Amino acid sequence: MPRIRWWPTGAALAGGLALAALIAWALQPEPLEVECAPVARGPMQVSIDDSGEMRARDRFTVAAPVAGRLMRIELRDGDRVDSGQVLARIAPAPLGARERSEAQARVAATEALQGEADEHARRAAESLAQARRERERVERLSKDGFVSPQALDRVRSDEVRAVNDVEAGAARARSAAAEVRAARAALLAQAAARGDASALVSVPSPVAGRVLRVADPSERVVAAGTPLMTVGDVSRLEVFIELLSSEAVRVAPGMAVLLEDWGGDAPLRARVRMVEPFAFTKVSALGVEEKRTRVVADLLDPAGALGDGYRVEARIVVWSAEDVLTVPASAVFRCSDAWCAFVVDGGRARRRTVDIGQRNASQVQVLGGLGEGQAVVRHPGNDLEDGARVVAH
Repeated sequence: MPRIRWWPTGAALAGGLALAALIAWALQPEPLEVECAPVARGPMQVSIDDSGEMRARDRFTVAAPVAGRLMRIELRDGDRVDSGQVLARIAPAPLGARERSEAQARVAATEALQGEADEHARRAAESLAQARRERERVERLSKDGFVSPQALDRVRSDEVRAVNDVEAGAARARSAAAEVRAARAALLAQAAARGDASALVSVPSPVAGRVLRVADPSERVVAAGTPLMTVGDVSRLEVFIELLSSEAVRVAPGMAVLLEDWGGDAPLRARVRMVEPFAFTKVSALGVEEKRTRVVADLLDPAGALGDGYRVEARIVVWSAEDVLTVPASAVFRCSDAWCAFVVDGGRARRRTVDIGQRNASQVQVLGGLGEGQAVVRHPGNDLEDGARVVAH
């Protein structure tokens, strides 16, 4: 008996294909929900962040010039003082031949230090004059378009630093002169004390400012060189930041600094003046020994209610640009020896290799591999694969 073959009709074939497609669709995994962010252009900064502390730029520790009985100190922390104002009085102890020679040597040493301070002040004044001439020359060239605005900003910054150096040099010269007067007065008072036990040595203030701290106001016997108090000019504050030595090598004088969490509404601007050329060992809160270096910066904005010893959060800007292509830092990840990101295209995640440049805690500079306006997946999980179906939210 011949076999009868059955061929499906067109309708049956279409129905089978639809059923197969329905089964395949039902067996597909659910699309993953992902958070997306656009690739955008805008400003970007890279900074080194750490805690800082304010301090008076011209601060001096006033010490006892002679050994003897210190009269009670009437000044208190925060009191205003003038340059040359008497801060304390000491009844010197009787001197022998050796002590008298030491007092004479101290006078000679303070006179030498005064000469050195005067020379530094003279050199600072000459540097300021040169900085002003250079600034005027560059301003003329800038008007004619021969130099860049960056060069003009640089010479203006050099002039500001020269002005600060002149002020600091003048303060050191005044301090050295006060030390000379104190040493000479101590020698004269000690000579007079041999015949008059009531002769007193006056300890003058080296600068005009405020008393920052009195070590001990009580009357007592002190040795020569005992610290009595600290005075400084709180109208001229600076900030110092202790950075890890591995981070301090990225910082250079002239870099911008932003001071935050100081109590005001807006950050204060500052500029790095110096990176100290030595490091010291400090134990962290976790008990780890760290090598740290101090970075000193000058304020550019009024300090407001800040005072000596106040704590701030400092951000030292080591790199910045006004118009760069960026993505969120959470969108890029390591893939083999490169950086990658997932781009959402047509409801699917496509992995792209990305060339990156600078990066900070929240942004990454894109040099290649992504285009402006593309949507990238933030925080891609381990279960996200190339070509996976995704739903952005």
